[in-house]
Amino acid sequence: MASQESEGQTNPVFKDYLPGSSDLPEQDKQDKPAEPAGPWIECSHTHNLPPGLEYLNQLDRIIIHQQVELLEAILGTETCSKYEIKNHLGQRVYFAVEENGCFNRNLCSPIRSFTIRIADNSGREVITVNRPLRCNSCWFPCFLQELEVQSPPGTVAGYVVQNWDPFLPKFTIQNESKEDVLKIIGPYATCGCFEDVDFEVKALNEMSTIGKISKYWSGFVNNVFTNTANFGIQVPIDLDVKIKAVMIGACFLIDLMFFENSLDGL
Repeated sequence: MASQESEGQTNPVFKDYLPGSSDLPEQDKQDKPAEPAGPWIECSHTHNLPPGLEYLNQLDRIIIHQQVELLEAILGTETCSKYEIKNHLGQRVYFAVEENGCFNRNLCSPIRSFTIRIADNSGREVITVNRPLRCNSCWFPCFLQELEVQSPPGTVAGYVVQNWDPFLPKFTIQNESKEDVLKIIGPYATCGCFEDVDFEVKALNEMSTIGKISKYWSGFVNNVFTNTANFGIQVPIDLDVKIKAVMIGACFLIDLMFFENSLDGL
């Protein structure tokens, strides 16, 4: 597990990656007060929020933009992914950097293990996402994908667990106690011919849809020559912030599992 950074301390891993202004996005003063929590999980009280997740408390839409890597585009070599995590107004909230070895990235590619460190705009690490090397095949139901999300680093916030299904991509979102909270169900085909691809976020009974993770169509040139992707996460505003952090981890997992190849999305 990653060691917890002291509050206000900048993690050196982000020193060369933090782009743009270091100012935190201004809070939207027009935000409506949250409605009573839904049946999925109760909203966290502000004073109980993990450090750095306070801003997620007022978001129901999160945009994840993968940065273009010129070396990857020119040589076709898989490089460590870097992401900007933004609100619906395009203001950067967090910055994420993937950590793993070159051999792991290029040999294992979509099933590679990784640690993704997510920092706020001051460079303080607030979320850590750990993915071990596991199978990505319905023929190995005992060793499917599982991802752990920590917030603050060193403290488990929840898990993303792949469920066996012969036809559909299915995942379960779990809390820190490994109790099931939500389901994520993808489409039969994830290629998304010139359109967005939606993975629906559902209640545990799989009957009601409460949100979605969308892979946005980003154009022919981008999809052919790079692996960069743009995702959107829509969840209830009163969803627990730790589960929102786990949803960000689920988005990274879905990206690598289904959209890693350069021709995906055509």
